[in-house]
Amino acid sequence: MNKNIKNIVFLVIAIIAINYASTSFYKRFDLTSDKRYTLSETTINIISKIDKTLFINVYLEGDFPSEFKRLQIETKQYLEELAAENSNIVINFENPDNQREALIKKGMMPSQLTVEEEGKMSEAIIFPWAAINYGKKTSVVSLLPNSIVASQEEQLQKAIENLEYSFSNSINAVNTDTRKKVAILTGNGELQDMYQYSYLSEVAKKYRLAKFTLDSVAKNPQQTLNDLLNLDLAIIAKPTEKFSEKEKLVLDQFIINGGKTLWMLDMVNADQDSLATSNKMLAYPRDLNLTDLLFSYGIRINTSLIKDLYAAQIPVATGQVGNQTQFKNLDWFYHPLAGANPNNVITKNVTPVRLQFANQIDTLKNNIKKTPLLVSSVLTQKVGTPVFIELQSIAEEVLEKNYNDGNQLFAVLLEGQFKSAYKNRVKPFASKYNKEQSTPNKMVVIADGDVGKNQLLKGKPFDLARDKWTNQQFGNKDFLLNTIDYLLDDTGLMQLRNKTLKIRMLDKQKAFKERTYWQFLNVILPLLLLFGFGFVFNFLRRRKYS
Repeated sequence: MNKNIKNIVFLVIAIIAINYASTSFYKRFDLTSDKRYTLSETTINIISKIDKTLFINVYLEGDFPSEFKRLQIETKQYLEELAAENSNIVINFENPDNQREALIKKGMMPSQLTVEEEGKMSEAIIFPWAAINYGKKTSVVSLLPNSIVASQEEQLQKAIENLEYSFSNSINAVNTDTRKKVAILTGNGELQDMYQYSYLSEVAKKYRLAKFTLDSVAKNPQQTLNDLLNLDLAIIAKPTEKFSEKEKLVLDQFIINGGKTLWMLDMVNADQDSLATSNKMLAYPRDLNLTDLLFSYGIRINTSLIKDLYAAQIPVATGQVGNQTQFKNLDWFYHPLAGANPNNVITKNVTPVRLQFANQIDTLKNNIKKTPLLVSSVLTQKVGTPVFIELQSIAEEVLEKNYNDGNQLFAVLLEGQFKSAYKNRVKPFASKYNKEQSTPNKMVVIADGDVGKNQLLKGKPFDLARDKWTNQQFGNKDFLLNTIDYLLDDTGLMQLRNKTLKIRMLDKQKAFKERTYWQFLNVILPLLLLFGFGFVFNFLRRRKYS
């Protein structure tokens, strides 16, 4: 056989083999500096447990703004990595236009976007959602985070950063049979259920949720402690009555024996509802008998109120037109908008959180790691209590020089080995649990009992993420859900929220102004060069052979 024919045959065989291998095996090499296409060990461990078909339907298909094509592409590329890691994962992109009502009923609300194309502004509606189906379980994934950002490009970057956490979290949820147990403590005047429904209804989708009363401590404290130790997390939401020493020992030993706690505490008796009915109220310290307990864990909540110039608004009656009362939304400095720590997995990409008559937290030196979660602006004023608060003070002239107390701490994450508050002390009851120091544990303390309190509209709970009067949006719900997820996370899943990417976006204004130049450079100039080369080549060829 001719040598050239042999080479051609070998070449054809090699091409066929390469094509077959490329269709049979999927491998992409991640050469990006931030390793955006590399799956974390946490994600790999989660999807390795998928042993039957898992369907992922993504509703990013159809006609939508060009910049959100980037989100579609990034989502597709990420899901391809998942499917390559586990063949049981099936991906499908669907156009939501013909099923909008059905998607809305499932909780997938559309997003309205402002689009700028060729220097013109327009509005567009997209459904940035995905649905995960695994057996009889279903979970929805939001692809567009609800956060306050400077631009749509920044929102897109945060969405891409959040892809791995969002999908890994949802896949883990549908593939987990045993759910952790969350207790809502009652018995000390805590918030009623309907005022916590907004965020607790979301908690109930992932965890086993139940009320747990401390009233039984008076009769049988040991049995109460035994029952509480069967739970994983205790939520203490705005108690208004003092805790007895027996109740405190039950909580202390729950923590020392590994129980997680989320504290939402008001150390001052002040309530916006009371102010709305009388336009004036007395704010005074509230004694919950928890100071020594919290002190032993490394913090102290003070009984001063914090006024912040960076605050939420409330509607205030400003007059009447005919028989109609006129309202205006004004900044109410007793409702600080607390900034979220951008470097912590709980609060990253969370919008400012609205607090109401919040107190300030002092941290004490001990072996516990303390991470600030919610902090005020620098323009604050401490108000000592007792003090009369009048609604009409909202109209007083603001002097910035009076708001010079600096940043104030509203919420803190505590992590480490907690020491018992009853170490070397006489116990209020004899218990078989007498540990004096915990294994590594964590808790979150928030110096505002209303941080999780939703409003009511026509007697039904209103969304905690929004104010029914001013329509302002807040990060309260996201903050609390992230906090609970973090406290109960034993797999490192929450660390995926810290993923940071650098997305290089096109400068639209510059591209629009210089579009003629770039169109000429990319379209006309290559044609001119090709025409010139052909003309010169033909001229030289004719000259040579003529």
